[in-house]
Amino acid sequence: MRILFLDQSGKPGGAELCLMDIAKPYSDRSLIGLFADGSFKDLLQQNHLPVEVLTTQKIKVSKESNFSQGFKSLRQLLPLITKVIKRARKYDLIYANTQKALVVGSIASFFARRPLVYHLHDILSKEHFSQTNLRIAINLANRFASLVIANSQASQIAFIKAGGNPDIIEIVYNGFEPKLYQKSESDIKQLKQQLELEGKFVVGHFSRLAPWKGQHILIAALAQCPPDVTAILVGDALFGEQDYVKKLHQQVAELGLENRVKFLGFRSNIPQLMAACDLIAHTSTAPEPFGRVIVEAMLCRKPVVAAKAGGAMELVEHGMNGFLVTPGEPQELAQVITTCLQEPEITATMASNARNTASQRFDMTTINQQINLLLSEKVNI
Repeated sequence: MRILFLDQSGKPGGAELCLMDIAKPYSDRSLIGLFADGSFKDLLQQNHLPVEVLTTQKIKVSKESNFSQGFKSLRQLLPLITKVIKRARKYDLIYANTQKALVVGSIASFFARRPLVYHLHDILSKEHFSQTNLRIAINLANRFASLVIANSQASQIAFIKAGGNPDIIEIVYNGFEPKLYQKSESDIKQLKQQLELEGKFVVGHFSRLAPWKGQHILIAALAQCPPDVTAILVGDALFGEQDYVKKLHQQVAELGLENRVKFLGFRSNIPQLMAACDLIAHTSTAPEPFGRVIVEAMLCRKPVVAAKAGGAMELVEHGMNGFLVTPGEPQELAQVITTCLQEPEITATMASNARNTASQRFDMTTINQQINLLLSEKVNI
C-alpha cells in the first residue's frame, strides 16, 4: 500500500509525532507532504522517512476563521492543491493528518480519484474551532473520507455530535515505543545537575505555551506549594501566542517565583526531562483530544496529575495510576502536588501501575497493526 501523508505543520506537535510513528512501516512506499518548512521536516529525515515541503507560503486561515476568510484562503491554496493532486496519482491512498490537510486532501482525493483517510487529532467543538471550520471539517469528512481515525473516545463523540457520520469513524489511540522512555540513573542525575534541580521536588509541564494548555494554572498552584517545589515548563509558543508567554513571565515575577520556575523552551529530549521530574502536570483548561504527554509520563514511570476532561479521563484512573483534578482550579492542583511531595511511596506505586498499563495499552507495534488492518478493511483500494 503506497500512501501520501499530508500535514500542515512545520513543527513537531503531538499530531506530527503520531504521524511519524504511523508512517515508519510504510517508509519505503510513502511520502510525507508538509505545508510548511521547519524542524518537523528535519526530524522526519533523521528517521529516514521521505518528506517533501509542498509549499513555503503561509496558509492564512486558523481555527477561528470565518467563512469569508476561509473562502479567500481557497484561492491561495490552489497551487498547493494542484501539486498534491499530481503527487497523489502516484499513490494508492491520501492520509490527511490535520484539518488543513483534510481540506487539501479532500479536493485532491476527488480529482486524483484516490481514497482519503482523515486522522482526527482534535475535539471538533466550538471550544476549539469556529462554526465555519466545524462545518467544513464535518462536511468534507462525510463527503470524501473513506475512514476517519479518532485518537480517543472524546474525539469520536465530538465528531458525531457535530454531525459526523458514525459509520466511518474508528478509535485508535496513539502508539508509543516503551523502550524509548527507559533512562539510566546516571543520565538523570547529570541532567538535574545541568538544570540546577538537585534536591528539589520538580513538577514538569510539557506542552506548547498556549492559554488553553494552562501553564498559568500550574504557576498559580506553585505559589500555594511548599518552597522546595519547582516547575519546569518545556515547550514554546507555536501559533502566534507570544503575548501569552509574556503574561506567564509577568505572572512568575508578580508571584515572586523567579527561582522556582524554569522556561526551557522547545526540547527534543522529552523522555530524559520527564525522568528528571518528580511529577508531571497536565493542566489544559479545555478538553484534550488525547493527552500524549500523559502517556509519555506514565511510560517514564512518573506520577501524573491531569485535568479531568476529554481524552485524559480515558488514560488516567484517579487514585490508581494518577490523579485527576478539576480544570482551571490551581488550589486543587496545589493539593495534589503537596500530597505527592509528602507521600512519595504512594505516588511511586501509582507511577509503577501507570507504566505497566501504558506499556500494554499503547504499544506502538499493536497500534500500527490496528491502523494497517483498518486501512485494509475500510479503504477501497
